[in-house]
Amino acid sequence: MPVVFRHKGFRFFFYSNEGDPREPPHIHVLRDGVDAKFWLWPEVVVAYNDGFSAKTLRELSEIIKNRRQMIMDTWNEFFGESH
Repeated sequence: MPVVFRHKGFRFFFYSNEGDPREPPHIHVLRDGVDAKFWLWPEVVVAYNDGFSAKTLRELSEIIKNRRQMIMDTWNEFFGESH
């Protein structure tokens, strides 16, 4: 599972097998055994949440919005896609 970046103890990553057919671009976030998944387009939205508070989800959404292009570049490079 490629780690895209780490921030304040959070690991932002995706799985090397993201479905067949592959799911749309998204990012998983994990810290202390709690995880969430965010869709990247057309807006950054929570796909699922397994324990983060609403405040933390808002903070994570902002981090992802600010790094969305870098996340997409990493996704495209890893999966050999271009959009």
